[in-house]
Order: sequence, then C-alpha cells, then structure tokens
Amino acid sequence: MPENDFLPEPLPESPLPLFAAWLHEARARAVQPNPDAMVLATVGDGGAPAARVVLCKRLDEIAGYVVFYTNNRSRKGRELAHDPRAAAVIHWDSLHRQVRIEGRVLRSPEQESDEYFASRAVLSRLGAWASQQSEPLDSRATLTARIQQTADRFGVAVTATSGNVPRPPHWGGYRLWIESLELWVEAPGRSHDRAVWTRPLIRQNEYSFDAGRWSSTRLNP
Repeated sequence: MPENDFLPEPLPESPLPLFAAWLHEARARAVQPNPDAMVLATVGDGGAPAARVVLCKRLDEIAGYVVFYTNNRSRKGRELAHDPRAAAVIHWDSLHRQVRIEGRVLRSPEQESDEYFASRAVLSRLGAWASQQSEPLDSRATLTARIQQTADRFGVAVTATSGNVPRPPHWGGYRLWIESLELWVEAPGRSHDRAVWTRPLIRQNEYSFDAGRWSSTRLNP
C-alpha cells in the first residue's frame, strides 16, 4: 500500500475531517452494498454488551457526532435509556480502513427525526408502526398482517410510493457524540497504521455537548 494512503504525519488536530473524507469516499465509490453499515454496541442493565448493525445516516463533522435511527422500545433503545453510552465500528474492507467510535448518546430533536422519517419509503414507515421491535413474534404472517392493518389505518397501499404516514412517537434518531475516535489503515504483515483521538464532553442541553480539544496518539497495530 502506498505511504500516502496511511494516516498523516504529524497527526491532524482533529480526526473528523479525515473521517468525513473516508465516509464520503466509501459512499461515492459504493465500495460495498451499504457503506453506511455501522456495528453499534450497547450495554444492558446486567452489564452484558450487545451489538448489532445500524446505518450511519449522518456525520456532523463540526460538532462531532454520528446519527442513527431506531425504535426507542427496541433492545438498543432500552439499553441506551439505561446507560446512554455506546461504541461503534465502521469497516470498509475494500478500502482497507476502519473507524472505531466511543461516546455518549443523546436523542435527536423531534423535527430532525420527523424530517428523516418522512424521507423513508412508505413500506419502511409502515413497518416502523407495525413492528414491536425486539419482542417475540409468533409468525411472519402476523407481522405481514400488522403492516396491512397499519396501511389501512393510514389509508395508503403497502406498495405505495408516497403517502402520509407520520412518525411513531416511539421511533426516532440518536446522536452518538464522539469522545474517542480511532482510525485504522490496513497494511501488509499486520503493520497497520492506527491512531486514536480523545476529547472531553460536557453536557450542554438536551441534544448537545460542549467538546474540549482533541488529544491524539499513534497506536501499535
């Protein structure tokens, strides 16, 4: 791998522009079926970790958070309500790059969640109402029937490409504010290039933190 594909020397003061550039390149080149795929780990009230794939829908490069959406009553929603901390990994195999995030989670503003929900396909919006996410389901047919019932309720067809299906009150966005960000570049013989940036976060209001200056260090692979 060419040297210019590795992390800069010296390391930049903030890792966010580089993270944003990597994410933009992964999306622009469509390097994998879903370059936004992000493994999100949370912790339950018993201390056991759980991980699943969500979509990184937005990176706020200035403030320093990533946004994902889910049902607040899902397992991850319940776990975040109990302990609003999370870790995440984005890995682009064909780009030989990985991003690791650790930080604190706040709910997104209602308007932001409304706007994103309205941009989703009608069937996805119906599914958000019909699915009791993470709860037991007796059969696939039951879910299909619930989706049809929800479509009837809102007066839209399951196959519709447009229609008024509002956001459920139990569904919305989350902002994972970055306290620690590790960037990793694959290299032959496990001589990978790694660096981590950390910063303090001070709660500002319901939706945001004030962030301190970044500190950084390279890591052994």
